[in-house]
Amino acid sequence: MQNTSLDHVAHQLANKDACGRTIDYMRIAITDRCNYRCVYCMHASGVPDKGHCEIMSFEEIERFVSIAAGYGIRHLRLTGGEPLARKGCAELASRLMAIDGIEDIAITTNGALLPRFAHDLRAAGVSRVNISLDTLDPAKFAAVTRVGSIDDVLRGIDAALEEGFETVKVNTVAVRALDQDFFGITELGRDRPIHVRFIEYMPIGDDETIPKNIPEEGSALFKDVSAWDRSDTIPTDELRRIVSEAGERAGAGPLIACTKDRPEGHGPAQYWKFEGFKGTVGFISAMSSHFCSQCNRLRLTADGNLRPCLFSDLEYPVLPALRAHDDDAVRAAFEAALRNKPDKHKSNDGTERFMSQIGG
Repeated sequence: MQNTSLDHVAHQLANKDACGRTIDYMRIAITDRCNYRCVYCMHASGVPDKGHCEIMSFEEIERFVSIAAGYGIRHLRLTGGEPLARKGCAELASRLMAIDGIEDIAITTNGALLPRFAHDLRAAGVSRVNISLDTLDPAKFAAVTRVGSIDDVLRGIDAALEEGFETVKVNTVAVRALDQDFFGITELGRDRPIHVRFIEYMPIGDDETIPKNIPEEGSALFKDVSAWDRSDTIPTDELRRIVSEAGERAGAGPLIACTKDRPEGHGPAQYWKFEGFKGTVGFISAMSSHFCSQCNRLRLTADGNLRPCLFSDLEYPVLPALRAHDDDAVRAAFEAALRNKPDKHKSNDGTERFMSQIGG
């Protein structure tokens, strides 16, 4: 039986990639399935069905994280698809938190299932939760998600706050064609410690995988959003101005840069806030101002591929090696991912797989 403990030689290796960046954060997609069908994330029919044998088991994820911790991975985020759609998510979180070297676990969710699972997640050691919410308009929300109800997400936000997660964030993908009320979303954090983050719309999925036409019920609201168009990406400088000016019109004053009270986390957001608001306003500039030089993460897909960069289709399979109990081969894949992590985005033309297949 091969040694997977932290005293293995891998533990002696620095968690640096070829560019000298410290890689200590891993996003783990535990499923590629979701109870929503967001237009920018997947087809209306969902992702192609994969059998259970094609998806990493919790035991395999646990073994992989044990090995990754030996290379300095300290922070984990569970994603999907919708991670809470997979039975036993909280149990997995508890097992991962017990691994020597792992310091914290967060989760990204659409929030609809949080009223049922928030307590178990918090008890398992999950410290932070990010909830996806692109609009507060019920009709637009139903069109974006195709099947969702905004009331479910709002109840999920309430549940997260009630359970006392260290940080509760709302992630909003800013898409010009959606005509979103950005300031209205920031008002979620006026009286409660909810940190809203605006994410530039990104080219995930290419012309072969992204449908060119939104289902009929959505097309009246926002043209072909599911076929990525650069014109629909709102650069952060423009978006920050839009939010700030809306705040001034509403009497909240302009946005001011955060010099303290930044929310906990390991991501690239730049934080601002409105005076008197309990929450902050973050901006993630994946397109207009790449943060590649500070990138600290790898991604593990639900089907067991290690992905060094969101925008690159380069992946290193680890599932066959895990199932062969060949931990040396797993380590070789991890080292290859570190060694070949791109220095910056090579293309803005799209990726072969949807975000739900990569891990949001």
